[in-house]
Amino acid sequence: MDSLKPIRVLIVAPAPPLIGGQTVQAQKLIEKFRSEAAIEADLLPINPTFFPSLQRFKYLRTILTSFRFVIGLLATVPKYDVIHIFSASYFSFLLAPFPSLLAAKLFGKRTILNYRSGEADDHLSRWKTALPIIKRFDRLVVPSGYLVKVFARFGIVAEPIFNFVDKDKYQFRERRPLRPIFVSNRNFEKLYNVGLVLEAFARIRENHQDARLILAGDGEGKGLLRSRAEELGLENVEFVGRIPPEEMPQLLDRADIYLNSPNIDNMPNSIIEAFAAGLPVVSTNAGGIPYICDDGRTALLVETGDAEGLAAKALRLLEDDEFAQKMITEARRECQRYSWENVREDWLRIYKELAR
Repeated sequence: MDSLKPIRVLIVAPAPPLIGGQTVQAQKLIEKFRSEAAIEADLLPINPTFFPSLQRFKYLRTILTSFRFVIGLLATVPKYDVIHIFSASYFSFLLAPFPSLLAAKLFGKRTILNYRSGEADDHLSRWKTALPIIKRFDRLVVPSGYLVKVFARFGIVAEPIFNFVDKDKYQFRERRPLRPIFVSNRNFEKLYNVGLVLEAFARIRENHQDARLILAGDGEGKGLLRSRAEELGLENVEFVGRIPPEEMPQLLDRADIYLNSPNIDNMPNSIIEAFAAGLPVVSTNAGGIPYICDDGRTALLVETGDAEGLAAKALRLLEDDEFAQKMITEARRECQRYSWENVREDWLRIYKELAR
């Protein structure tokens, strides 16, 4: 292609009102590439909104959204050189990446599957149709070394390009000494096991009656979490709802320690954001988390499901300020790995290779 013309990239990904790691990273990529003369990037949402009166009908909404999405693919894909497709697992994989691949093949376009689910191992093991589909994409990019190893077990080569965080948007604040104010900002879904944070917080309050917990998120488990907090007799638990990405720095600034307790995960942006804001992280070691958290150096990790361990590690931070401050410093240095400057060249390289 003409080297003087920008490479036209269509990013196919979730968009607001959906809030999650895929939405955030897609929006950030679009924003960054607006200042790149070599790239012309646009977003095609996998969740186009229309007819608000029909949005409350779950299955009808899915059918109409899928239909409109496919129409959007057929109208939009021919205008671009590279189709960059974000992907989750299971049915989401069939509803978005699969039709995107078919549309790209129909019009002879090169494709990137940007697979981001921590459930990859289970997905690939149980859904035998997934592997042949994935192999049809021109490139497979994942955000962590963890997923590189998962795909390798299935004989598929994946390239790692990390998620990135705009450090300048997260004001680093020195927290000395640490206050017993905790925050968790994972959605209230079963795999994130936010209930474990409540169990750990109950143990923390046995030592710190003044401890506070801020829970940001929403989802089907909200009612159960509220009920569990009442059963545990917890005070000072604040449910603040789902926080849009642009307000996340202000939320993190309110707290001093970040708690994270998923059973399944890949590379949560929320941990890197906590690093950037100066919050020490205590987390379970699910999935790809040990690939971004060096236990004892940049974060403290426990086994999944271990509420007692989560509480004990949090209490250690409150009791050993010298250790906590050293860990915060190391985590802040670690953020450089997840800066735009470090991932920019990788994306430009892949786009250019495919556009040729």
